[in-house]
Amino acid sequence: MPFFSKAAVKQGNSRAHLQMMCMGAALLCVGTMPARALEELPNAPDARALQDAANKPAPGTPAAQGSNPQQAAQPKAQQGSAGDTNYDLKGAEHQRILGIIPEFQAVNHSGAYAPLTVKQKFGLFWKSSTDPYIFTLDAIVAGIGQAKDSNPGYGQGTEGYFKRFGASYADTFDGNFWGNAVLTSALHEDPRYFRKGEDFSPMHRALYSASTAVWARRDSGNWGPNYANILGNIIAGGISNAYYPSSDRGVGKTFTGALTVTAEGTIGSELEEFWPDIAAHFQKKHREKLMRQQAAAASQAAAPKQP
Repeated sequence: MPFFSKAAVKQGNSRAHLQMMCMGAALLCVGTMPARALEELPNAPDARALQDAANKPAPGTPAAQGSNPQQAAQPKAQQGSAGDTNYDLKGAEHQRILGIIPEFQAVNHSGAYAPLTVKQKFGLFWKSSTDPYIFTLDAIVAGIGQAKDSNPGYGQGTEGYFKRFGASYADTFDGNFWGNAVLTSALHEDPRYFRKGEDFSPMHRALYSASTAVWARRDSGNWGPNYANILGNIIAGGISNAYYPSSDRGVGKTFTGALTVTAEGTIGSELEEFWPDIAAHFQKKHREKLMRQQAAAASQAAAPKQP
């Protein structure tokens, strides 16, 4: 499940609206970006790759020095693919929309499946929860909440703002901690988003993407109910009763907020599914435009000058 879909449980719809605004801004900006190669999402490794990793000799041994040069030449993001015991989160850090919005948990839905270890799940949670983008997003959400006077029990002024910011970040952290680390480890579920890609129809991909909020891959490779995501949102909502104003607490609001957050998770899933296609489309258009301009300039330069 995408970590940036973990909306503040009791902050209203500010985060969901902000994510929609980010998506719109991304669509406007990407058309003007310089043409550049898109980074590929890491593929799940095939069985042979996993066997090679398991039999890999210790560093410094002759066998290690004579390793496959093709494997050594692979980008870090590819070497740190799903289920690889040598998973490199630093390589996955390059997976960002517009170079800003993290996609640490997105992998292509291809190849032989291998689960993450518990350590890898907690590593993804920690990186996801401490990325600068998360703090920036929660700071903006807090500002919007202050302007709308949501959770009025926090008051206004500097103190009110930082209370809202702290609550928003606590919601994000708790949701990720329980939904993407603790429960996924205990229930043997995979917290990542497995992108279908262009081999499937847009409708199939959209429906699949929306379903991942409640349907997840398990460490066994099979699929089943996404208990970790749903229960994680409920637990985070329950914990939030400790720091939200009394007027914003209660069992009913906790469950309503948790279900709302779960539904809003489809926003992040759809973005992770279709963003590579959207970016590729606009960058292709931009490259074609540059080629036409270069051809026109070359034609003009080659034309004989009038005396």
